[in-house]
Amino acid sequence: MPKPDVAGAIVSDLLADGPVFAPGIWDALSAQTVAHAGHRVGFVSGFAVAGSLLGQPDIGLLSQVEMAETIARITAAAPDLVVLADADTGYGDAANAARTTELWERAGAHGLFLEDQVWPKRCGHMAGKQVVSTEDWLAKLRAVLATRTSIHVTARTDARAAIDLASAIDRAKAAVDVGVDAIFVEAPESIAEMTRVAEELSGVTLVANMVEHGRTPLLSHTELHELGFDLVISPLTGLLAATKAMGEAYGTLADTGTMRDDLDRLTAFDEFTDLVGLPEHLAARTRFEDS
Repeated sequence: MPKPDVAGAIVSDLLADGPVFAPGIWDALSAQTVAHAGHRVGFVSGFAVAGSLLGQPDIGLLSQVEMAETIARITAAAPDLVVLADADTGYGDAANAARTTELWERAGAHGLFLEDQVWPKRCGHMAGKQVVSTEDWLAKLRAVLATRTSIHVTARTDARAAIDLASAIDRAKAAVDVGVDAIFVEAPESIAEMTRVAEELSGVTLVANMVEHGRTPLLSHTELHELGFDLVISPLTGLLAATKAMGEAYGTLADTGTMRDDLDRLTAFDEFTDLVGLPEHLAARTRFEDS
C-alpha cells in the first residue's frame, strides 16, 4: 500500500524527535493563535468545529464538506502549522472514508483520525456510544491507506466505552496489522487502563486525548511520555477557555455596559491586528501600488 509522503512524513519526523503535542483548533483565528503561542502542531477537533461553526453538539451533525472547508481555511491561515484533523467515521462506508482522505489531503491536512463508531457518532467522552464491527472499521482503514498519498493515519477505537477495554485493545492490534501510523484508544478511565494499553501496544505510536472534565485522567506531557503516549491532543482547551472568556466579557457588558474597568482581560487592538497579519497585508499593498 502507498506510504505517506511529505505531509505524513512531517508528522513521523516530529514523532521521531520526541513527543508531539497538538492543541485543539477550530477556525483560522484559533490556528493562528496556536501558532503564535509557539506550537508546531494543531488538532482540528470535530467537537470544536461542530460547536463553533454550527452551534451544535458533537453528535454527527457536522458534514464531511463542512469539515474539509474548515481544514482548508485553517491551513491557508496558518501555513507553517502541522495540522492533524478529526475525520470522525469517514462519514459513511469505506468508499466515503476514501473520499474523506482525498478531501483532507486536498485541504492541506497532515494527518487524520478515523474512528470505529457507528454513524451518526458522538463525542468520545459522551455516554451511549456504539461501534461498528471490527471488520467494517478495518475496511475503512484499508480504504484510507490505499487512497492516501501523503497523510498520516491514526486509527481510533471507541470500544472501551462501547464494549470493554480488552476489545478496544484487540481492535487496536488489528489496526496495527493493517498498517496505520498511530493508535488511539479513546477514553481509558484510569492510569491503570492507560498503562495496560501502552503495555499491550508496545512499540506503536499511541495517542492520548486530554479532555478537561472528561473520562481520562489529565496528565502532563512528561507523565504521558513515561507511560508510552507520544502523540498528545488537547482538543477542547482553547475552545472551553475562549467560551468562558467570552461569556464573562459579554456578562460584564450586560451588567455595566462597558469593559472600561476590565481592559486587562482583553487582547489589545493592535495585538489582535498583528496576530491576523495586518502589517504584512499593508506592506504587500504598498509594494503592489509602488510597482
